[in-house]
Amino acid sequence: MSENAWYDLFSRGARDWLRHNEKVREAVHQHLPELIAGADVLEGGARTVRVPVKMLEHHHFRLLRPGEQEGVGQGGAVKPGDRLAGPHGNGSRPRGPGGREQGGLEFVLEFKVDEIVDWLWEEMRLPNLQSRIGGSAEETDWVREGWDRKGARSRLDRRRSFRESIKRRASQPSPARAPPTFTDDDLRFRQLSRRERPATQAVVFLLMDVSGSMADADRKLAKSFFFWAVQGLRRQYRHLETVFIAHTTEAWEFDEPRFFEVRGDGGTVASTGLAKVEEIIAERYSPARYNLYLFYASDGDNSLSDRSDAAAALQRLRELTSYCGFLEVSASVQRHLTTETARLFRNLAGSSDTVGSFPVSRMEDIWTAVRHFFTRQQREAEASP
Repeated sequence: MSENAWYDLFSRGARDWLRHNEKVREAVHQHLPELIAGADVLEGGARTVRVPVKMLEHHHFRLLRPGEQEGVGQGGAVKPGDRLAGPHGNGSRPRGPGGREQGGLEFVLEFKVDEIVDWLWEEMRLPNLQSRIGGSAEETDWVREGWDRKGARSRLDRRRSFRESIKRRASQPSPARAPPTFTDDDLRFRQLSRRERPATQAVVFLLMDVSGSMADADRKLAKSFFFWAVQGLRRQYRHLETVFIAHTTEAWEFDEPRFFEVRGDGGTVASTGLAKVEEIIAERYSPARYNLYLFYASDGDNSLSDRSDAAAALQRLRELTSYCGFLEVSASVQRHLTTETARLFRNLAGSSDTVGSFPVSRMEDIWTAVRHFFTRQQREAEASP
């Protein structure tokens, strides 16, 4: 059987629906850079995005229109050296009077941002996520455990009941009248047991440099990364908390709406932001109960006098957290992780997979950065021996 033989099991309408849905997903992934750059979601504006999808048609013969005579093999001959007209730029035709030429069709579908995020985060997860025990960090699971002769009709196990019927009839001597096919004693119902298990709890610290060296375009890149990361993570984990911190030469904790609006000036002292993360961990989030993650966005500039303090704070946070990520944002030029802060993270990383960095200079790079930090397959491959 062919690899897609299951596809033919559906009706024509269901196959068309599956094919259309797959094409829509492909279109979303293909236009992702434009979605990230064009959707005005950070300022609380557009909550939808528009995605062009080509119209799908079934194979069919296209007949000549009345009065048309040309076909395959007809028309003027082409000799070696003849110049052929090239395609119009960007796939568009020059403006002019209306014509009768046939063209393609495409739909422009409008999706909610939440729907896009759900699709894009199907393959993502936080790295190094483990269960933490403590406090109320417990989840209730109902697991299937054995069978019983009584139970709710929705939990009737038909296969098991049929086996019991066969066993009963096989064990009886052959009477003049055949035994009934089913009796109440043959019925078996699946039983569920309640199990308590440690919950997986995670806290994500989002730290952003808002000093004078961070241009408006740099801050927008950082906020875009944080926005899409937070939207996806909240769909993946039942127990996920986010902490938003901004810093210049001092550091402050903000709620989410104010964090995406904050801007500052002055110098850059990265250790103040890192120290603020340590302070909040000590007050509210014990590493024994939570998986802790830090993502720091900055243009990479930092006071040289702060190098030793920042390096020491990073080392302490590495021991407390499951992962530390650095996003180097620079809309003016691609620095390729050659800045002061990038060196601190590179020296800290060594051969460990619990520290990572990624540079972005355009909105089109945002989703690549998200995939770099959160792709499940990548993390599992790095963690394997």
